[in-house]
Amino acid sequence: MSACPDKEALLHGLLDGELDAANAQACEAHLKTCAGCAQAFGELQALSARLATPGVAFRAPPELRRRIEGAIAAEARPPRRRLWAAAPWALSAGFAALAASMAVVSIETQTLTLADQLVSSHVRSTLASHLVDVQTSDRHVVKPWFNGKIDFAPPVLELADAGYPLVGGRLDYLDNRTVAALVYRRNRHVINVFIWPSQPGLTSWPGPTGRGGYSVAHWRSRGLEFWAVSDIDAGDLQNFRKTFEARAPA
Repeated sequence: MSACPDKEALLHGLLDGELDAANAQACEAHLKTCAGCAQAFGELQALSARLATPGVAFRAPPELRRRIEGAIAAEARPPRRRLWAAAPWALSAGFAALAASMAVVSIETQTLTLADQLVSSHVRSTLASHLVDVQTSDRHVVKPWFNGKIDFAPPVLELADAGYPLVGGRLDYLDNRTVAALVYRRNRHVINVFIWPSQPGLTSWPGPTGRGGYSVAHWRSRGLEFWAVSDIDAGDLQNFRKTFEARAPA
């Protein structure tokens, strides 16, 4: 059972409080007569509540806000004529340092945002009954399934003998791009491995880390970015990463 196609956008607007009074009233009335839309709206409410719970919701650290505000204040501050007349190179150096600082802040912000997207996509896949598009432990079925759907070939590995059986694969959407997602299990836990082509200039993730109760690991290989997300502990995810890297084709 699914929502009416012409009501899907309205359901999201109703959930986020973005509808005007007339549309909100009409949408609420529709929910009382349409079981499909009512079920879809209930799932959206459950997902929203899950993502807002402590340990899943994430706020940027206060230090990042202070650095951004400091950089903006420094840029808006008028230059001193005496400094410019006495030492123009010093002012130029100051602007160069500011530009470098802003670049670092920008990279950090992108990394924080991407990490949050990864965890959110992982949570959605486990809550919305859309864990895989192709469900099989046979890599010879999963790998060709991606053909024609994305413009790269993700390596698909069978790791059941190492304790990480393959569940299947799906397409996902992260950071304004379609990505491949391989799904593995560790006992009763799900491991999502998101894969897409590398882009020059991006910094590497500093190893496995925690994110709202979830572990995140990142590595690169053969021009591809790999991001693994799970609720297993960071050490176990690190072992998964090492196993995947060791067995991936060179």
